[in-house]
Amino acid sequence: MKKSTILWIAAIAITLSSVIYQRLTGPTYPIRGSVEIGGEKIKYKLLTTHETDKDARMEIKVPDAGVAGEIRWKRYKSYDDWQIEPLEREGDNLIVTVPAQPPAGKVEYGVTLRDDTGNLYELSDKPVIIRFKGAVSLYVLVPHIILMFAGMLWATRAGFEAVFRGEKIYSLTLWTTVLIFGGGLVFGPLVQKLAFNEWWTGWPFGHDLTDSKTAFVLIFWIAALWRSRLKGQGRFWIITAAVVTLAIYLIPHSVLGSEIDYTKIQRP
Repeated sequence: MKKSTILWIAAIAITLSSVIYQRLTGPTYPIRGSVEIGGEKIKYKLLTTHETDKDARMEIKVPDAGVAGEIRWKRYKSYDDWQIEPLEREGDNLIVTVPAQPPAGKVEYGVTLRDDTGNLYELSDKPVIIRFKGAVSLYVLVPHIILMFAGMLWATRAGFEAVFRGEKIYSLTLWTTVLIFGGGLVFGPLVQKLAFNEWWTGWPFGHDLTDSKTAFVLIFWIAALWRSRLKGQGRFWIITAAVVTLAIYLIPHSVLGSEIDYTKIQRP
């Protein structure tokens, strides 16, 4: 097997591992678990993201009609008091409802079940935070995702090419830069606008870590592309950019993302 093929396989493996890691660790991943009540295992899924067009609704299957529950919620980063509401029952299901918020608005909530003897069962150790967002068209979201992970694939492959002193350093670096630019600076702002009604909230205009990560990675690859044009001076920059890209992609997606700080728009 050719060395180039082996390096592509290694790059694909690293990229796929990153995709899986992002999928499992991001703050938008639902919180799943189970509790045993009266000898029956009750499974649940608590949402951490939802669209703004309607309340977030979750169903917990609890056939035992003697089991009830309540939700405690308040807007995240607010001076609100906790609201406590009973869970409605629809047949075998207890219904958890979190009121919709504007784009980037967050709610923290906790759910408690109670059996017919008064025993309480908390479904989470700490309040769950759910963020609301606008609907994002798949025609925008899919190209964004594909280009960003293709950018990581080419970034990893370019790093390998630099380590092993290959002959395609410049072309791989160029493709990496183009892919990250397209995914992060073309489709990225479109996703941000549709989801949170802002084009860009990262550095240098804000503190959104997702946008800032994109800008940071792109700066490294533009520098690597420039240095790779100079004979014998590009390897270090490309390897550094590849390592930085991998490190950035290991930060869970949407951490420190867009959010409304209600404390700045309401009095205590």
